[in-house]
Formats: sequence, structure tokens, C-alpha cells
Amino acid sequence: MNQEMEQLIAKLINGGILFDEAMQEFEKRFIMKMLDRHNNNLSKAAIALGIHRNTLSKRVEQYHKSNGAKPMLGVKAPKSKKAVAIKAKKRLT
Repeated sequence: MNQEMEQLIAKLINGGILFDEAMQEFEKRFIMKMLDRHNNNLSKAAIALGIHRNTLSKRVEQYHKSNGAKPMLGVKAPKSKKAVAIKAKKRLT
């Protein structure tokens, strides 16, 4: 694995990829692969990644916004506080 990592780093450097871009792309692909492995279950993927579920949800939402893509099936974007309050109010009436 160490040799593979060295080769990948060399390709990125030779390709003129900036550190920040490389890290963002790595994080995105790592997270999306983990979500795929856990059938888009945010809770299970977050545990496997060692991050909070809300953090994972926000990052997935950012990835979809940056791609202009629709959210993945089974992965819901976090609801706004207003939407949560409206839903709670409807339950009470």
C-alpha cells in the first residue's frame, strides 16, 4: 500500500494538482465509497468513518450541491429548522 500511495502522490504532483484539491477529492471519494459499502445508511457509514452522523450528512449535502446532482436515494439532506418546526406543529394538531 505504501508504494501505491507514493505512486499516486507522484502522479498528483506531476499533474499539478494542489494539496487542497487532492485532499477534498480524497475525502469525497472515501466518504462516498463508505456510504456505498453501507447501502447509503448514514448512521452506519458515520460510525465506520469515525465522524458524527450530522457531519456526514452535511458533507454529503455539500457534495451534491457542488455537483448540481440530486441527492442519492436513501440519503436525505438535513431538514431546515423551519421544516422540522412545521412538522412538529402538525403532529400536535
